[in-house]
Amino acid sequence: MIVIEQEHDLLKVHIYSDMTLDDFQEFEDAVTDELKQYDHVNLLLDLTSMTGFSLDVALEELRFNKQHARDYQKIAVVTESQWLTWASWLAIAFVTAEVKQFDDVESANVWLQEQTE
Repeated sequence: MIVIEQEHDLLKVHIYSDMTLDDFQEFEDAVTDELKQYDHVNLLLDLTSMTGFSLDVALEELRFNKQHARDYQKIAVVTESQWLTWASWLAIAFVTAEVKQFDDVESANVWLQEQTE
């Protein structure tokens, strides 16, 4: 299950349990809608309650992120799971955004609110 909150050019994405292809397509739609209003998108990816994802999700994520490589400015990944951290880094390897991993949502929010120089 996925829950997406929009705050200006920031999408807060919370994933619960397994991420499905339908969930990822909802994420794609949210990013695409944001890009109609803003030049870039900032992301907060809260993976603290995520338990996994399928190969089709991973492949779609790689394809989508490669297509939108320059559309992200900052990406905050919130997780304490080492395997999710590595999976996240692999999935966003093609993007030019500044990416940082956090243990909690509050710290990620603070970093995302800082001005990018």
